[in-house]
Amino acid sequence: MDEKTTNELNHILKSCTTLSHLEAALTELPEKERLTLKCYLEELLETKGLNKADVIREANIARTYGYQIFQGERLASRDKLIALSAAMHLTLQECNRLLTIAKAGILYSKNRRDAILIFGLERELSLIDINELLYEMGEDVLE
Repeated sequence: MDEKTTNELNHILKSCTTLSHLEAALTELPEKERLTLKCYLEELLETKGLNKADVIREANIARTYGYQIFQGERLASRDKLIALSAAMHLTLQECNRLLTIAKAGILYSKNRRDAILIFGLERELSLIDINELLYEMGEDVLE
């Protein structure tokens, strides 16, 4: 079965009128295993042909802590996830999916700092360049 888009799932849920309809709709959701942070990070590494060690280094995350994030042993802050997104050259959509899976809140364009982060990610700026931009604009740099 093909995985449904978010819009398709929203339409299905909106049309539910009974509990049995809801239960049937819930079977359309992606498998829970696929939605773990560990699985999504591994999927991104594989599809983008990236090396875990290089990504951790480019994200300026301590090596042990970085590996623990990738193994699902430690939770990462929102800033660390955004730093990983920059290091992996993720699209805004991929970054927001990563943040959603981690329950860290997506980047919101009406928030000044988030708007700057979106600008940097959309232009595939390095973490250093994004932090310089944040600093120049008077915002907190990524941890």
